[in-house]
Amino acid sequence: MLQNLKQFFDHHIRPTGKEQGEGAQHALRVATAALLFEVMRMDGEIKEAERHAVTTAIREKFDLTAEETDSLLRLAEAEATGATDYYQFTALINQHFTAAQKEHVIELMWQVASADREIDRFERTLVHKVADLLHVPRATQVAARERALHAAHQKTK
Repeated sequence: MLQNLKQFFDHHIRPTGKEQGEGAQHALRVATAALLFEVMRMDGEIKEAERHAVTTAIREKFDLTAEETDSLLRLAEAEATGATDYYQFTALINQHFTAAQKEHVIELMWQVASADREIDRFERTLVHKVADLLHVPRATQVAARERALHAAHQKTK
């Protein structure tokens, strides 16, 4: 899976003619979408609320095209069962993203994990594992989780 995600990442993030800043933003979007899908499937059941949270994050927050969104979700879904190690993928993120961008990735992962109003232990473990691989400090992880839970609570009012 990681090799396919890397190929997708390289193909869609580094097209010729894109400015450096725009390419980095696009890279954040694509990498985050893949990780969000991983959170969605982590508890063994893909719930509609989680799928909606992933699609919303991808389309609205990241302004990906419908084609990019569909391609990424198909790729991530087809390859998800083979994922055993996130290091190679997070290494790409570490090379290209700021601390603030990494924190944003973690916050969005918490939003997907909490979309069904229940954060499963596997989802929690995945978010912490990815956050550690991205070198996001524990206090920052907790703050990101609290913001995500607060946002989810606001949506249910």
